[in-house]
Amino acid sequence: MEYKAKVIAGLIAATCVFSIIALILSAVNVKDVFLPPSNKYGMVFDAGSTHTALYIYQWPANKENGTGIVSQVETCTVNGSGISSYADNATKAGDSLKPCLDKAMKIIPAEQQRDTPVYLGATAGMRLLREQNSTKAEQVFAEVTKAIREYPVDFRGAQILTGNEEGSFGWITVNYLLDTLIKFSFAEKWEHPQGTEVLGALDLGGASTQITFQPGVTIEDKNTSVLFRLYGTNYSLYTHSYLCYGQTQALKMLMAALHQGNLSSQHISHPCYPNGYQENITMEELYNSPCVPTPSTPSPAQVLIVTGTGDPAACSAAMQKLFNFSCETNRTCGFNGVYQPPVRGQFFAFAGFYYAFHFLNLTGQQSLTHVNTTVQAFCNKTWKELEKTFPQDEYLHTYCSVATYILTLLVDGYKFDEHTWSSIHFTQKAGNADIGWTLGFMLNLTNMIPTEPLEHLKGHQPSLWAGAISFIVLAIVAGLLAILLQCFWKSK
Repeated sequence: MEYKAKVIAGLIAATCVFSIIALILSAVNVKDVFLPPSNKYGMVFDAGSTHTALYIYQWPANKENGTGIVSQVETCTVNGSGISSYADNATKAGDSLKPCLDKAMKIIPAEQQRDTPVYLGATAGMRLLREQNSTKAEQVFAEVTKAIREYPVDFRGAQILTGNEEGSFGWITVNYLLDTLIKFSFAEKWEHPQGTEVLGALDLGGASTQITFQPGVTIEDKNTSVLFRLYGTNYSLYTHSYLCYGQTQALKMLMAALHQGNLSSQHISHPCYPNGYQENITMEELYNSPCVPTPSTPSPAQVLIVTGTGDPAACSAAMQKLFNFSCETNRTCGFNGVYQPPVRGQFFAFAGFYYAFHFLNLTGQQSLTHVNTTVQAFCNKTWKELEKTFPQDEYLHTYCSVATYILTLLVDGYKFDEHTWSSIHFTQKAGNADIGWTLGFMLNLTNMIPTEPLEHLKGHQPSLWAGAISFIVLAIVAGLLAILLQCFWKSK
């Protein structure tokens, strides 16, 4: 009987040991179960000097090296002019944004809208308005803020970007889209491409122009230096923005300079307009910008008659006078005395740099000599010739002016020459995304949006659970059986 009791006790002990081992194995051998990450959305309003556009972006909740992998989902152009044009009727600035916001609400899932960050970045148009009348600029911002807050989104505020921010965010966009910042490797991870040179960015807006590139030398003027850390890599850049040297304001400065050459006359002879072209403008239209010095005796309602003369040489000479190309000794400059190291590497020229050159079929890899010849030949054409060849183009009379301005800015201003001209690539898009500052802005701001950890569930393998439960049940049954047998033997 004592022998039987020992056997039963051993059986119970062994069963308990195996049950404990099974439980430990089931707890230790855990298989992690990850739910797929959801996408996040972000929206950026680009409030430029001539128009406003809304860009909708998305990126996975799990980020790589602290920066989100952002892609463009949709873009919406706001009807009307830039928000700075509503300075005298600020309510319309807010109302103008609503159709694009309505469109965005149909794209972003309803359950994610309240977590979607929305930003409005204003550029040179609002910089100029702030200089003219800061109260009106604040009223415009108040109205656009009010309009956006009517929607179920996480509005992070409206702000005026500095020129350096506009330039450097455009640089990020170019390099992100061209895969010079990151690429997806065969090891299935994002990494910085080895030995890849980053690209420079040339941006031409309506009221300002920006140049940004990695110079390869120490930047002497810290006001033109910016440092970014993206995807685990540091980038030291040269960047500068020239206010009033955007396309619209520069051509307005040119027109004013031509008028001031003969203030007593109502007639303006314009060498950059085609011979035979004529238009009327008022003094108010011409002198309504802080970029253009106002005559001592302005007459806002006075009408000025502008007549084109189609003279390429005179056009180029007039453009040159808009700039100051002098520089201090032992110093390299762009123009107006601003420090700039020599241009280096490949550049992407977008926005205003693209459209006129695209019209003239100059966006390919032509030589600087060919570009000059083509622009001069176009500027020599009469208005009657141009209308016959290119009917119904509302910008037709401006292409000579714009092309001449671009050449002056790039060659005399930024110091590209016959050898470095081929490094400029004129483009509007890269992949399916627009080139501009908004994507770079969004990429940079994803560092400030908290990374959502993957929703992490602890799951156990069913076979181990089944084994553990079986051992536990067996141990209980064996224990009960042992107790019954012991009671039976005691009664004997």
